[in-house]
Amino acid sequence: MSHVIAAILGSTAFLVFARILLTFVFWSSGLAKLIDFSANAAIMESFGLRPGWLVNAATLVLQLGASAAIILNRGAWLAAGALAVFTLLTIPLVHPFWTKTGEEALRDLTVALEHLSLIGGLALAAILARRTPSTVPASAQAAPRRSR
Repeated sequence: MSHVIAAILGSTAFLVFARILLTFVFWSSGLAKLIDFSANAAIMESFGLRPGWLVNAATLVLQLGASAAIILNRGAWLAAGALAVFTLLTIPLVHPFWTKTGEEALRDLTVALEHLSLIGGLALAAILARRTPSTVPASAQAAPRRSR
């Protein structure tokens, strides 16, 4: 591996950038749910999720909160697990390809497969979170205590 690639892969900035990219689908969706709350609550109800306002609120809190936890590497393993379970549950609730035919079935199958790949990425994020110290700058952390 070249020194340039090794430097990029070892960079804290690149790690944070990768976490931002991994969670983009969640935090952008959470922001959309917040910005147009009523329309998204109606969408929730169209999938049979009632009351729509409560499901929308819970979903946006999960999406924004867990994304922030992963990006900041604070409880990232738990946040990644929560988003993985959420993502898995959307397959039968929102993308039940086995109940559809034609292009609609193919579209939902494609989304379901993408969701499975995203779950794999979240699993890797959880593994990496166990191996990586917090991305909070050292200057913002309390100095470690020395035992005597």
